[in-house]
Amino acid sequence: MSEDIVEVLITEDAIQKRIAEMGREIATAYENSLPILVGVLKGSALFMADLIRHIAIPLEIDFIAIQSYAGGQQFSGAVRITKDLDSFIEGRDVLLVEGIVDTGMTIGYLRRNLEARQPRSIQLCSLLDKRARRILRVPIGFRGFEIPDRFVVGYGLDFRQLYRNLPYIGVLSDDVTGLSHGR
Repeated sequence: MSEDIVEVLITEDAIQKRIAEMGREIATAYENSLPILVGVLKGSALFMADLIRHIAIPLEIDFIAIQSYAGGQQFSGAVRITKDLDSFIEGRDVLLVEGIVDTGMTIGYLRRNLEARQPRSIQLCSLLDKRARRILRVPIGFRGFEIPDRFVVGYGLDFRQLYRNLPYIGVLSDDVTGLSHGR
């Protein structure tokens, strides 16, 4: 797999250091609350697992899965929930945990869906922020790294379900993706 990676954008050590910092920031922000962290599957799984280990307050977790890309890289415009929450979030402080925010369209849909369930508050935590591709402005309360408009994989992020297990964020070769840029 590593021959498909043309550049290590964010090292494993840098990721772990920033996640520890984010955990402390989140613990401070929610110190008088019992937040529920909602991981967006599958891309947030590794990030969320490491993040919660650094949040030194009581918390709950749940997961939601959405499908928003048809055939790989291009946003289809259609978003659907494929796995809903097991928990009720009405009156709760919700922290939505995402691996990457690029166009903002998918996370915008998900945020509106969750807001309709009347949580007390909802904030977004994303490991990666790709502002260059933003179409819909979405507030990110806790941001790991801002990245350039390159197709990245690793640390939970995939291309056709591969590369999630890389311990770093890497730029995938255009030869593999068939693209000149993208997620």
